[in-house]
This record gives sequence, C-alpha cells and structure tokens, in this order.
Amino acid sequence: MTSSKDTAIELVAAKAAFLELCQEAQKKIPSDIQKKRKKVIVIAGPTAVGKSEMALQLADMIGGEIISADSMQVYRGMNIGTAKPTLEEQLQVPHHLIDLCDLDERFDVVSFYAHAKNACRVIHEREKIPIVVGGSGFYIHAMLYGPPSGPPPNAKLRARLEEEAATLGAETLYKRLEELDIDYAKTITIHDRHKIVRALEIIELSGEKVSKNSWRLKQRPQAFDFRCWFFNRPRESLYHRVNRRCEQMVKQGLLKEIETLQRAGLDENPHLASAIGYRQGLEFLKTDQLETDYHHFLETFKQATRQLAKRQLTWFRKEPLFHWLDLDLHDPETILDIILRDYKCWQWEL
Repeated sequence: MTSSKDTAIELVAAKAAFLELCQEAQKKIPSDIQKKRKKVIVIAGPTAVGKSEMALQLADMIGGEIISADSMQVYRGMNIGTAKPTLEEQLQVPHHLIDLCDLDERFDVVSFYAHAKNACRVIHEREKIPIVVGGSGFYIHAMLYGPPSGPPPNAKLRARLEEEAATLGAETLYKRLEELDIDYAKTITIHDRHKIVRALEIIELSGEKVSKNSWRLKQRPQAFDFRCWFFNRPRESLYHRVNRRCEQMVKQGLLKEIETLQRAGLDENPHLASAIGYRQGLEFLKTDQLETDYHHFLETFKQATRQLAKRQLTWFRKEPLFHWLDLDLHDPETILDIILRDYKCWQWEL
C-alpha cells in the first residue's frame, strides 16, 4: 500500500518532470514568438449584421477602445450614411479613426494602416484593449498583414487616368481593368473609381497585375497578437436587416445630409460621391423627386447595400484568421461569452 509520503514524492517528481519538459519545449520556440505580443481583437462582418452593438458591449466588459475600420467614417459630415457611432456611443467607449478628414482630403489604405497601428499603440499605453471593428476587407487585411506594396503614385499618370475617368466614365476604365487583371476587377465594383484608377496606375508603372501583388501572400504579422471574429447571419435575415437599415437611414435624414455635403463639395471627391447611399442620393437629387423617383432611389440603395454585404462575405471567406459566429444562432450573451472565454485563455498564452 502506497504511503502518503511516497505519494508526495511521486507528485514532486512528476511536477519536476513536467517543468523540465516545458523548459525544453520553450527552448524550441523562436524568440519572436516567446516574446508576448500586444493583444488586438478584430470584429468584422457584413454591413448591418450588428458588429457595432456587440463591440460596444465587449469594450465595456474588458476595458476596450474601438478602432473603426470603415473607409468613410473618417470623413466629417458623413454620419448617417456610414452608420457612424453616435456622440453618446463615442462618449460611452472611446473611438478612433472617426472624423479625421474633410471632404477634400484623401484617405487610403496606407493612411488607415498608419493611423490604426498608432491607435493600437496609444490604447496599449493606456493598458486598454484595441478592438478593430468594420466591414472593409481591404482595410482589415492591411491591418493584419501590412499595407499593400506597390509603386508610389505618379502625379502625371494619375492625372491622366483621372481625366479619362471623368471624360470616358469609370465604366470604360473598369472594362480596361477587366482585360488587364480580371481577378482584381472581381474584388471591386464599377463604382470604385479610386481603386480602378490606382489599379491601372500600378499595372502601367510596374507591368504587373495587382492580383499578383505579394501583399496577398504575406504571412501573419508579429507586431500584434490578433484574435479575429467574423459575425454573420443567414442571408434572408441579413438582407432583411440591410433593407431595414437603409429605410432607417433615410428616415433619419440621409437625403438632407447629402444635400449639405453636396454644398460642401461632395461632388468634387469622386471617391466619396460613389459611396453607397451617397451615390444613389446624389442621383435622386438630380431628378424631379417624384414618388416614383423616391422609390427608385430607395430600392437601388437597398440593392447596392445587399451587393456590398455579398462582396464582404466573399472577401472574408478567404481570410484564414477569422472565426465565424452566427448572430442568429446564438444570443448576444453567448457570443460575448465565447469571445470573453477565448480572451481569458488568450491572456495565459505565451
């Protein structure tokens, strides 16, 4: 019969053996992985899925601050059509990358990467947790892997392409892009004038397809330790939410917002004027604004937003770091519990 003394000796020996095994395993881990990286939570999902509400609750629970990964929320005055967080929400939880630019300023993926990385640093210095929230796959991919590499802009070439877009129309340039790089053209739309022009600029300067850019092949970065979640809903449920959101935006005064922005120079920035909701609103304001015109505006607005949601789903299916969560399958408490459990386990990782 084993005595309590023998059992104690065996436990000490077992603990010593386990510690030795852990030490040996630790030696085999590269030094850059042994060094604990700062944590960043990423919440992505299609438009209207419910990302912002969940992110606010999560930030309250863990002492987080939100970094917007939206290409339009950086512009002052573009509030309703971008579903920008309200003043009350921004007071409830600190938000970053909101209202950074005027309508005549340029903000691109490289700008986003620099601002988002700096925001993470500032938040970490306050011993808070950065929570990146948005549906822009292009921006979030840059956050994870770094901004796309490519030749710097060429002023003369850019001016020529912009002039062609203005005179011939973005559709003509998009068709040219389809001929030169069909794979990249499929990831954007005919209305993404800025991206079309930049893609043609890259192709002409480098002689390489944008879709072959090494940026798409980059491995997981070591600057931050990302935990990535993608919120989704069944298509019928998601599209219902999309339609309802569009209707709510119009009721909240989207058209008046567009009129105000138009007077401030919205039309002079093709990138902003082509944004979903704003493009359809600008077209409506050119009509006689009859009831039939209004219904056409609302339906095209809804359709364009549903198409955006579909493109977002397609993009993130190719992103390997994301864990998908169905917001119709689980209640908010369960979703938050899943993320919090993962976060707590994550705190103890090497």
